Amino acid sequence: MKKQFCIFLMLCSIHMQSQTYVKVNAITTLLTVPNIGIETSIGKKSTFQFDVMASFWKSVHGKPMQFYMFIPEYRYHFKEKYNGFYIGAHVGFTRFNFQKWNYLNTDLYEKGFGYVSGVTIGYHIKIKHQFLLDCFLGGGHSQAFYKGYSIATDIRYDGADDYNKSGDWLPYRVGVMVSYRIKNRKRS
Repeated sequence: MKKQFCIFLMLCSIHMQSQTYVKVNAITTLLTVPNIGIETSIGKKSTFQFDVMASFWKSVHGKPMQFYMFIPEYRYHFKEKYNGFYIGAHVGFTRFNFQKWNYLNTDLYEKGFGYVSGVTIGYHIKIKHQFLLDCFLGGGHSQAFYKGYSIATDIRYDGADDYNKSGDWLPYRVGVMVSYRIKNRKRS
C-alpha cells in the first residue's frame, strides 16, 4: 500500500509542477554510446532525473564492449530549477559484458551486473524557452558482481565458484545533455 501511495504522490507532483525535459548526451552520442534521459520537476527547487546509457557494441576489435547503466537521480537546484548550479544524489544499476581497461592487452573479459551510488554536480544553461544545456560531472562508488571469461575459449579464468566482487571509487558520469522542454497540454 505504501508503494502505491508513493507512486501516486510522485505522479501527482510531476503533473502539478509540469516542467519536464527530454535529454540526449551530445558527447556520448557522438561516441556511439547513447545516453538519454528525462528530468521533471518535483518541488520548488527539486527535480528528478532518470537516464539510461548503453553501449550496444557486442565487440570492438574482438573485445566485448557491451554495457547498460540505469540511473535515477534526485537533484537540488541552488537558484531555481533548470537554471544555474545543482547537486544530485543517485543510486543506479549496471549490466555488462565488457573488457576492463586494465585487461586490454589480454583475452579476458567479464560478464555481470552491479550498482553505483554517488553524486553529480552540474550547471543548467538556458538557450531558448524550450531548450537548455545540462553540463555535468558525477561519480561515486561502483560495485560489480561478475564472472571472468577468456575470449578465445569462453571458459571462466577466475576460478571462483560464484561471482567475483569488485568495488571502486571513480567518475562514471560526464557530459553535456541537450534538453528539450515538453509542452504541457492545457486542460479544457
